[in-house]
Amino acid sequence: MGVIGKPHGVRGLVRVNAYTEDPQALADYAPLTDKAGRKFALEWVMESVAQLSEITGSTSRKITDRTEAERLTNVELFAPRSALPVTGEEEFYLADLIGMQALGPDGARLGTVAAVHDYGGGTSLEITPGALLVPFTKAVVPEVNIAAGHIMVVPPVEVVALPDGAP
Repeated sequence: MGVIGKPHGVRGLVRVNAYTEDPQALADYAPLTDKAGRKFALEWVMESVAQLSEITGSTSRKITDRTEAERLTNVELFAPRSALPVTGEEEFYLADLIGMQALGPDGARLGTVAAVHDYGGGTSLEITPGALLVPFTKAVVPEVNIAAGHIMVVPPVEVVALPDGAP
C-alpha cells in the first residue's frame, strides 16, 4: 500500500510513497503492517509527509525522533486484503498477478509471475524460471484471466530469457 521514505525534519516525520488511488486514503487503512508484523497508523501533515505512530496492543506511540524515523526508511506498509475495495469486472490488483501462469500466444507455458516491479518508469512482470522481465503493457500482456489463473505474454523481441541459474 505504501513505503516509508526518508525522514522529513528532526521531529520524526517521514515521507511516505502511497500506492493507493488517492494517496491521502492510505491513512484510512490503519493499522498498516510491515513484513515483521509491526503495526502503524499515519496522519498526513502535508503532501507526502506523515506523522507515524507505532501501535502495540491497545496503545499507540508517535514516532518523534529523527533517528527512529531513519530506521524506518524503505519499510513497506501493507493492509489486509479484506480492507481493500472489491474489484470490478476487468479490474484486479497487481498482487493478484503473482503466482499466475504466464502463457505465450501459442499457449506454451513460459513460467510463473514471480514478482511485479515498478521503479517509476512503468510496471514490469518478472517471470520465472528463466528470469524473464517484461513490461506490463497491453501490447506485451494482452490478456489477464484471473479466473483461469493465467496471463498471455507476447515478449518483445528485445526481451530475452536467461537460462536457469544465470545472474
